[in-house]
Amino acid sequence: MSEILTPVTPAQRIKSLDVLRGFAVLGILIMNIQSFSMIGAAYLNPTAYGDLTGVNWWVWLLSHIFTDQKFMTIFSILFGAGILLFTERIEASQRSPRSLHYRRIMWLLLIGAIHGYLFWQGDILFSYALCGLLVYLFRKLRPTRLFVIGLIVISVASLLYLFFGWTIKFWPRESYEMNLQWWQPSQDTVTKELTMLRGDFVSQLAYRIPMTFMFQTMIFLIWNGWRVGGLMLVGMALYKWGFLSAQRSGKLYVIAALIGYGIGIPVVACGVQHNIDAGWTMDFSMFFGWQYNYWGSLFISAGHIAVVMLIMQSKLFQRMKNYLAAVGRTAFTNYLAQTFICTTIFYGHGFGLFGSVDRIHQLIIVTAIWLVQIPISVIWLKYFRFGPFEWFWRTLTYWKIQPMRPEPTGN
Repeated sequence: MSEILTPVTPAQRIKSLDVLRGFAVLGILIMNIQSFSMIGAAYLNPTAYGDLTGVNWWVWLLSHIFTDQKFMTIFSILFGAGILLFTERIEASQRSPRSLHYRRIMWLLLIGAIHGYLFWQGDILFSYALCGLLVYLFRKLRPTRLFVIGLIVISVASLLYLFFGWTIKFWPRESYEMNLQWWQPSQDTVTKELTMLRGDFVSQLAYRIPMTFMFQTMIFLIWNGWRVGGLMLVGMALYKWGFLSAQRSGKLYVIAALIGYGIGIPVVACGVQHNIDAGWTMDFSMFFGWQYNYWGSLFISAGHIAVVMLIMQSKLFQRMKNYLAAVGRTAFTNYLAQTFICTTIFYGHGFGLFGSVDRIHQLIIVTAIWLVQIPISVIWLKYFRFGPFEWFWRTLTYWKIQPMRPEPTGN
């Protein structure tokens, strides 16, 4: 009788990946809350909306240097590693992983579409699913090839933006003005966005649906798809090298952290200064000034990963590692819960605070959410094997209701 495939048990998990995933899902909220609480233009152009002086300036600067695109990078790397973990386990039982992988990805695609169109236009799950459909085909390549191809794929978005910047003087006037309204919106445009997202659920959909469609089509084709897909390939390479499972020497992780931070932080900081000098104009900052963080974030993300691996190799911070691992094991649930919490706080169906919370108070809200999600994740996993959405996704993937209660330990 053939073996029935089931999800991995807690004992089969790689703790370093869970800890890194927990670190990423908490950290990504630092940037996502700007999208939840402020107009869309403010995410890329900090001068487009809100106070940018005093403590709010420092919150933006530090979050830009250490979090903007960094946790998305880590998540994409982890997703690539996760594809290998998933398929290798199935192949170990002498089966083809193709049908289960594509079923798993197609369900994620549907969940991401629902999340984006109905709840929050900043959804990333849809992009992960689309890229996951393709990168699966590369999983058998040697890690060096995966890494090089991944970097080439990542560079495509950078080259496209350079091309757009160099050709901007040839754009039709209507295209230029439309793009400018996205980068530096007029007061009428700002007022319209505030009104729609402070309104009822139907009013929000009038804004969210076209924005989600744009992110899942045009933005995916010129930016998001190339970066996410390339990083998944890099993640596969790092997993094969043992870099993500804390298997390499401590010396290597120290070197990676020093190089990552030593190159990444100055590059991103230099980009900030050049954008300030250029007055945050669309012609420069959207296409050329953007490049500093696009590439610098890769180095800083490598530094973040290396530091987490060093902590995993250390005997210190055991409680913190257990807490982060619990958040990581329920990362899907925590990511979606952040949407439900933040949209309730900021959008019209809840407290309607959209556009009225400055950056320092956004950070306070982020901290409060962390203080809720961390203990709930720990307590939940004392009684259940998976987070609610992890259980739902696994049940759909294996087309069999998964047991929620943990297996008896025999103690």
